[in-house]
Amino acid sequence: MDIVCLDMEGVLVPEIWIAFSKASGIPELTRTTRDEPDYDKLMNWRLGILKEHGLGLKEVQDVIATIDPMPGAKEFLDELRTLTQVIIISDTFTQFAGPLMKKLGYPTLFCNELEVADDGEITGFKMRCEQSKLSTVKALQSIGFETIASGDSHNDLGMIQASKAGFLFKSTDAIKKEYPDIPAYEEYDELLAAIKANLG
Repeated sequence: MDIVCLDMEGVLVPEIWIAFSKASGIPELTRTTRDEPDYDKLMNWRLGILKEHGLGLKEVQDVIATIDPMPGAKEFLDELRTLTQVIIISDTFTQFAGPLMKKLGYPTLFCNELEVADDGEITGFKMRCEQSKLSTVKALQSIGFETIASGDSHNDLGMIQASKAGFLFKSTDAIKKEYPDIPAYEEYDELLAAIKANLG
């Protein structure tokens, strides 16, 4: 029995922090998991910058409300969900993801939680589990699923490599060059065809 595991940012929706960087005029916030493999280090650094600029959850959510899924993402997801079960596994947070899930037709999402003070300051974050993407794929395999995974960043490589089929999607040239054995695609129809070929 197959289940498809997809990353969210960079695969189905634009990177939240890049959009926020542009909206807030803080260029440092363009740094993502494509650049920094250590997610804890990256998030703590981001929270430090938000604090420094006096920005909180509301300011980030206001920007997220303006973000639309990538062109073709919802159609891709809708078609994929007619073929097999799909879970989006993301290192984002429930407080960020809500509006985006609405625009994608409320697919199943496994993500994390922010810790937010009464004044709206983001004071920390709680990860669902260690190496959440790889851990989730292994857990699904332990209950009888075969996984097919796709993502674009360093933090997706574990789930991609642990699955019966895995694909890079809209990834960086550096990651594609470093992992030439992982098929890489740029278009949703290519990714859909590759997933279909591995179902069953």
